[in-house]
Amino acid sequence: MKTQQTSIWSNWSGFQQAHPQHILHPENVLELQHIVQSHPKIRVVGAGHSFTPLVCTDATLVSLNQIFGVASSDIAHSRCSLYAGTRLYNLDQYLEPINQALMNQGDIDQQSLAGAVSTGTHGTGADLHCISAYVEDFELLTASGEILNCSRTENSEIFAAGRVSLGSLGILTKITMQNRPRFKLKEHIQLCTVADMMQFIQQWKHQHRHIECFVFSHAEKLMLKTLDETDEELQPRKESYPSEDTLLTICSELIKNFPSLNPYVQKLLGTFVKPTTAVDWSSKIFPTVRITKFNEMEYQIPVDDGLDCLEEVLVALRHHKVATFFPLEFRFVKGDDIWISPFYQQDSISISVHQYHKQDPRLIFDIVEPIFQKYKGRPHWGKMHSMTATQLRDLYPKWDDFLALRQQLDPERKFLNPYLEQLFLG
Repeated sequence: MKTQQTSIWSNWSGFQQAHPQHILHPENVLELQHIVQSHPKIRVVGAGHSFTPLVCTDATLVSLNQIFGVASSDIAHSRCSLYAGTRLYNLDQYLEPINQALMNQGDIDQQSLAGAVSTGTHGTGADLHCISAYVEDFELLTASGEILNCSRTENSEIFAAGRVSLGSLGILTKITMQNRPRFKLKEHIQLCTVADMMQFIQQWKHQHRHIECFVFSHAEKLMLKTLDETDEELQPRKESYPSEDTLLTICSELIKNFPSLNPYVQKLLGTFVKPTTAVDWSSKIFPTVRITKFNEMEYQIPVDDGLDCLEEVLVALRHHKVATFFPLEFRFVKGDDIWISPFYQQDSISISVHQYHKQDPRLIFDIVEPIFQKYKGRPHWGKMHSMTATQLRDLYPKWDDFLALRQQLDPERKFLNPYLEQLFLG
């Protein structure tokens, strides 16, 4: 087992930092069990792609980077059991040989599988769930060092709660995903007016497997991205120069230094964005290169209120002259049955707000969060928010059941850090 000697840990954006006593890298589940049995306080880190202090600790931080790969597969039912530290961007090398692909995923693929599952990470699609809802079963290493098999028929309550649990019930060691045979997607990106999107999006969402919008606060047009299943010949994305991500960095730097230019730069959107079409395997089409660092807030709004919420957020950003070049991201996610999933029994519209990592994100998040909360939005667990235990209890019918189960599995609070103590217990 590797022990990393370091004085500081930080997440991907650099906003969250911690000074753990140890950073341990077990090479197998047996070593991980020994760590759990011998350390009083533990947090587990995947890729560090959460923007909240989920893993920040001054005790023991455990990385699952060495515990990855395929444990077993069920080709007949398109299922694959994977070790928890497997990164999403590596999945295709394991799934392609057995003709499998994830049902859905987001446009960032740097996360570990366990991290993506534990926080309810998602893509878009009115009839598609977050990644956690496609978990068929998992193994959970509890505070006592016991490994529990959890599924709809075995330890079913832990299964219902543990697919989104922020690493607070124990450590996911192995996860079985319900996949499907590999498939190709046709990506089309175009500009359309915000007015047309507002009028027709509820109709368009049923015409495409995936649809999402990137909405700029000062521009009359937005970027509309659709993905549809296809049997067409491969037509990989063409590299542009400069790349979309490079342009994002340049514009973000410009707006950081000259905030008053923001409306004018955003209105040049048509100069930056040209219609494009690509066809590729889903694992190649879903992810997008994201090198420009940012911090993010995201709330899931009841689907019937999403457009009103978006419109109100856009008005607020213009009114307060918020200096951010990043667009709002607008997506659809189907409801599920996971106790503290942000999509529990609720089809949702997901609205994401980003801020360049060199700018204080709270200046924009403090403006938009009250609007999200007005519409009874639920925060993405991996994105910044200020919700309290009292507020969350009102949004989640199974909140108290989750806390009771958590206390039963981890009475000494081994897996809680100060952030989770505050989040769960107030």
